Amino acid sequence: MSSFKEVRELLLVACDSEIINDEEFLVLFENYRSRNPQFPYNSYPRFELENMQDDECLAEFRVKKEDVPRLADVLQIPETVRCEQRSVCGRIEGLCMLLRRLAYPCRYSDMIHRFARPVPEICMITNTVMDFIFDYHAHRLTQWNPRIMNAQALQSYADAVSVRGAPLQNCFGFVDGTVRPIARPGEHQRLAYNGHKRVHSLKFQSLALPNGLIANMYGPIEGKRHDACMLVESKLLRDLERNAFSPTGEPMCIYGDPAYPHRVNLQCPFRQRVLTPDMEAFNKAMSQVRVSVEWLFGDIVNYFKFLDFKKNLKIGMSSIGKLYLVSALLQNAITCLYGNNISEFFDLKPPSLQYYFQSMGWPVE
Repeated sequence: MSSFKEVRELLLVACDSEIINDEEFLVLFENYRSRNPQFPYNSYPRFELENMQDDECLAEFRVKKEDVPRLADVLQIPETVRCEQRSVCGRIEGLCMLLRRLAYPCRYSDMIHRFARPVPEICMITNTVMDFIFDYHAHRLTQWNPRIMNAQALQSYADAVSVRGAPLQNCFGFVDGTVRPIARPGEHQRLAYNGHKRVHSLKFQSLALPNGLIANMYGPIEGKRHDACMLVESKLLRDLERNAFSPTGEPMCIYGDPAYPHRVNLQCPFRQRVLTPDMEAFNKAMSQVRVSVEWLFGDIVNYFKFLDFKKNLKIGMSSIGKLYLVSALLQNAITCLYGNNISEFFDLKPPSLQYYFQSMGWPVE
């Protein structure tokens, strides 16, 4: 099949040879004009972070200007990002492309004026940086992270939760599932349809800590699956049984909603038909601290609003699960830098950015 450029050249020859008239030439030439708006990219200046204002950087990238290089350092993004088709860019520009893409629903063509690159390059560089972050850092969420979940840390979390009025003295975190709406898939619609929310979706399970960090995340799975099923598949209970102990050897627990089973390491509200006043008081007190996990889900979507534009989240067209996990990692980084509502609510500061992204003690699988 001939390219648009070849067809336009043939039209010029045909018009010059008077095979077609001027009106026919204009109509045909317009029909074979490229619809890709990448052609004026050379008219914009090359991206330089130094040329941006502080508030402009925070609005577009969700990170302060001075912290962008720090984030690139801890993520260990190479100095030169190289795509498979040999496009190259600097680490700061590549990271900013990804942050800009996630910050708000936009087309790649909307980013041309900022990065002065054609659409295909912006797309490939963005995906390359996202793949790098996922490959090298996803284990901080998908596996048990001893950097932030050792015995001393678990005890400090439990103390902070208890101070806020929780009856449980050994509860260090909260588990919940979230439903992320997606575009209606062409196939297997039944698997992706969540009857409770009445949307086609994927589900993720998160373990939230009182310092505002996401300690563990599992997903995506089909939207129709139950939270209890997701808990079993994630093997989170197994990790809790192996690792969730206080410095004195006492078992620690997390708290979930009534959808979860009751275990030593997983506590839930009382679900009897008739509740005593003490049971009701327990449920109310724990509910008031458990709501923090909902704040955390909201933070991810509020900071990275691209995840909330379901029409652009199409199975088979984009890596939806990878997008959400990378956004959760970046949200943890932002929490380490600036804190969030949860860390303020429990009066517990998150770790430093450098501490969170230090080696966890095992190779990346």
